[in-house]
Amino acid sequence: MTDYLTPRPGRYHGGLLAGDLSQTGLLLVMLMESLIHCAGYEEDDFTHRLDTELFPQLDGTPMQGPGGYTNQSIREAWRKRVSEKRPWGACAGDADTTEGAERAIAIAAFFALQPKKMAEAACSNIILTQRDPAIVAMSVAFNAVLSQLISGVSLTSQMGARLMAQVTSGVLPFYQVTQGHLHPPQGAEKIQAGQFSSPDALLTAGYAALAAADPDIIIEPAWKVSLVYGMPCAIYHQLPAAYYLASRFREDYESAVLHAINGGGQNMSRAMLTGALVGAQVGLEGIPYRFITGLRNSQRYLALASEMEQCAV
Repeated sequence: MTDYLTPRPGRYHGGLLAGDLSQTGLLLVMLMESLIHCAGYEEDDFTHRLDTELFPQLDGTPMQGPGGYTNQSIREAWRKRVSEKRPWGACAGDADTTEGAERAIAIAAFFALQPKKMAEAACSNIILTQRDPAIVAMSVAFNAVLSQLISGVSLTSQMGARLMAQVTSGVLPFYQVTQGHLHPPQGAEKIQAGQFSSPDALLTAGYAALAAADPDIIIEPAWKVSLVYGMPCAIYHQLPAAYYLASRFREDYESAVLHAINGGGQNMSRAMLTGALVGAQVGLEGIPYRFITGLRNSQRYLALASEMEQCAV
């Protein structure tokens, strides 16, 4: 594939047209609108939008609802919220997928220059639908990497060390298990409430970048990275591949995204995560024009991005 195509009947997004947004994209737009409306992240505003704009269109089954397919974490949240009448805060499920990380891309962009605030807001949003601490940690870590790229940092093998320095300074809410250079911890260990138990999720991007730059590690064609790290939906398959492609093609948005798509499997998430990382590095001008104009309602999304940039902090 080299461009937008109308999905085939019977596939995940059958019934949509070329350039339509998936439900994941619609949720990202919804969060962007909430951030702009509130000039920041307000959980009550976003959950009200879920309650009034999305959930009335769902019935708890996968192949129903806007965007052609409803992901597991959203189906679980719908069931607990609508069928069981639970309050927000008690609707998260056990999905090990990337929906939370994808949705929080908007938060990473909005708070790119405030990593602590970004991590707090991203975590708050992600745990609305996903409750596994390891999945939440990996999701927040992805958006910590994305925020760094938006602020001008390069995706290199030094990314992990940079993020670990923010852990040490208390900016990122991860517990530092080891000292520098993987030396064992010294003295008493103190884990504060609200911290993730391990910072390892912050290191993945740096190692993927190291692999992409190592001449002895050859993945050709690059789309076969999906075979190296795995094709399923789980976040631990998706993130390493996205980090690898975003590092290898850090100045080539088209190649990065097309290799992510043509790797098959859960290529929608792989492409969305990769596209966010490379888009942060090349900017709007580095994205092929056809990828923007090919989206239905593209002018609306450009306007939203511009509005969010103006009110971001």
